[in-house]
Amino acid sequence: MSDPWWREAVFYHIYPLSFVDTDGDGYGDIQGVKDKLDYLVWLGIDAIWLSPVYESPMIDWGYDVTDHTGIDPLFGDLDEFDELLEAIHERGLKLLMDLIINHTSNKHPWFLESRSSRDNPKRDWYVWKPSKEPGEPPNNWVSVFSGPAWSWDEHTGQWYRHTYLPEQPDLNWRNPDVVEAMMGVMRFWLDRGVDGFRVDAAHQIMKDPQNRDNPPTPPGYVDPYKEMGEYGKWIHVFDRGQDDVHGIHRQMRKLADEYERDILTIGEIHEFDPTHWIAYYGSDDELNMPFNYQLMVAEWTAAGVRKAVEAVEGVLPEWGWTNWTMGNHDEIRVASRLGDRGARQAAVLLATLRGTPFLYYGDEIGMLNGPSHGHDPWGDNVAFLSRDGCRTPMQWHPGNGGVGFTSGEPWIPIGPDRDHRNVEIQKGDPLSFLAQYRSLLALRRERRSLRLGDIRFVDTEEEEMLVFVRSSDGESTAVGVNFSNRPVQMRRSGDVVFALGDYESHPESILLGPHSAVITDTSEGDE
Repeated sequence: MSDPWWREAVFYHIYPLSFVDTDGDGYGDIQGVKDKLDYLVWLGIDAIWLSPVYESPMIDWGYDVTDHTGIDPLFGDLDEFDELLEAIHERGLKLLMDLIINHTSNKHPWFLESRSSRDNPKRDWYVWKPSKEPGEPPNNWVSVFSGPAWSWDEHTGQWYRHTYLPEQPDLNWRNPDVVEAMMGVMRFWLDRGVDGFRVDAAHQIMKDPQNRDNPPTPPGYVDPYKEMGEYGKWIHVFDRGQDDVHGIHRQMRKLADEYERDILTIGEIHEFDPTHWIAYYGSDDELNMPFNYQLMVAEWTAAGVRKAVEAVEGVLPEWGWTNWTMGNHDEIRVASRLGDRGARQAAVLLATLRGTPFLYYGDEIGMLNGPSHGHDPWGDNVAFLSRDGCRTPMQWHPGNGGVGFTSGEPWIPIGPDRDHRNVEIQKGDPLSFLAQYRSLLALRRERRSLRLGDIRFVDTEEEEMLVFVRSSDGESTAVGVNFSNRPVQMRRSGDVVFALGDYESHPESILLGPHSAVITDTSEGDE
């Protein structure tokens, strides 16, 4: 059997509100995505992950859904979506939809029925509980966005659960009718021709049926899931990742596998213990891949990156395949987290590590985080967790206007780095972020070893030197990354096919300048 398409693909994550606005209302739209498909082909992208375009009140900017099978007029309509999908496939690209399964909007017709009375047939489609004590919520669970995970409904005299905002009530996935309804949503989009789903909050849909209190975090305990804000005051034993969540993912995978084409399911799994994270693969019968965020939290040193990669590789079964990412619509941009040097090194690693790379729009031009502007409801609760900064409009051109994003007033202010971190300027600069990304993705497409090869790390005498080799079918590629601020020697094993920063090539070695990297074409087994 041939490898599924998604193993070799390079994904590009589009936050559609901020990509391209074609009607001047300040919000990105479906037509804007369609208009930039040729740019993505030129860049070297194979597939798109599109953040939600469903009907929504936009309290959480599309992640609060009122109709999972409808397109919000802000973005366009179903006909425009179908035209986009056709244009994507005409170019040989694939499309991944964002599937919001943990919750709906509180304006969703299902929830309006559910809260209308305790006797309504859809009452059990959501999670309703009585007070633990008069006036007290059922337990001590808190929302990811801080504040109680329960809201009181005066009309029916019970609490409803919400993992996120009160406007995002949790679906009850232990109700078979809910399961069937959401499987119907999957069928709707798969029948239209989409190529898979990024499953939102995939590990949070099942909580403890006994509603037991979470234990408090002891002194010195740090949960990397979210150590900041009120959410970090508790160890989240009972409000995520219960054992029966795996049964739901098996049902989703079974449905996807009914289709003759390869359908990808990749889940948002914020689980940083690899031995727990690996469970979401099942026995090759659950998610095709859980999202792998290890590089985003790794210490940015040679040892830290190697430790993160080996931790993932160490738990993968023989048939397993992982992915790597450095940014998305919820995280501080990579160039702001690591600086330009670190962000360029991250690009090298994304293109060369064993696994499927996911790029976030704008990272290919080194976009920086903008300031918070009060749009993100998470930031309303915990100011320093605002996601506004990573959602600023894509910078296509320099200048003081809409930078090619809009002819109107953008829904969120354009970033402060527009004059140099934009597509137009960087297309003409061979040393730009954009030129680097395009070269790396072209090299990855050219070399099977970088797409599908095995990986082995090479021990070096230099503490801040990371070296690994990718091999497949007699082709071998070596990658060396210097994390230090001084020159470092690397054994030469072939001709240099890509370089980041300064280097000197000698007959038996390569001298890498500070914070540089090289990729070499080498012989099978040569280190």
